[in-house]
Amino acid sequence: GSERELEAPATPLALAASIGSGLRKAAVAATVNGADTDLTTELADGDVVAIITSDTEAGRHVLRHSTAHVLAQAVTQLYPGAKFSIGPAIENGFYYDFARDEPFKPEDLEKIEAKMREIVQRDETITREVWDRDEAIAWFREQGEAYKAEIIADLPQGEPISVYRQGGFVDLCRGPHLLSTGKLGKAFKLMKLAGAYWRGDSNNAMLQRIYGTAWTHEKELKTYLTQLEEAEKRD
Repeated sequence: GSERELEAPATPLALAASIGSGLRKAAVAATVNGADTDLTTELADGDVVAIITSDTEAGRHVLRHSTAHVLAQAVTQLYPGAKFSIGPAIENGFYYDFARDEPFKPEDLEKIEAKMREIVQRDETITREVWDRDEAIAWFREQGEAYKAEIIADLPQGEPISVYRQGGFVDLCRGPHLLSTGKLGKAFKLMKLAGAYWRGDSNNAMLQRIYGTAWTHEKELKTYLTQLEEAEKRD
């Protein structure tokens, strides 16, 4: 309910910083006029803003969604030709579905996770861009990413086509996301492999799904993994 004045162009990140350094450090995204958005979104006079912090469920959702993007970036770097489709945040973690001729093996997860940690270490800036619909479809088709082109084509007319870029990796996404890959930290782990039909339809192609978990702090990750171990013992 409080009001603040900020120098234009103002952002949720600047708002958080004006309140305190602790809030700025904990901030991962924001809600502006009821809609979740990135910390770098430009604010307008009169906007109603709430800061989303890393220690909330909403904050963990943003963290996990950003981790899914880093997973896709790692896979496409390690396995040229692998195509990516969808990668949402889910309860306690995230997943991403890939199309690849050769099946992933359990030992590949270790290799992929190591590449993800390299990307986090590089602390690549994550930026949002809005593209023209037809240009976006054409661009993803040129990249061989037919799944992404199909998703864009099915979006309602008039809906903004937003993509997120980190390093050389570009993914279609509504967001919001973290400011950079370095904000992921170290508390994530790839868990298992599974199969999944494209769009859940058995008439469509079978994709390969990689599941992972991600947390704000390494202590939370350790606690979660311990809980899974204990549950397995009691199964």
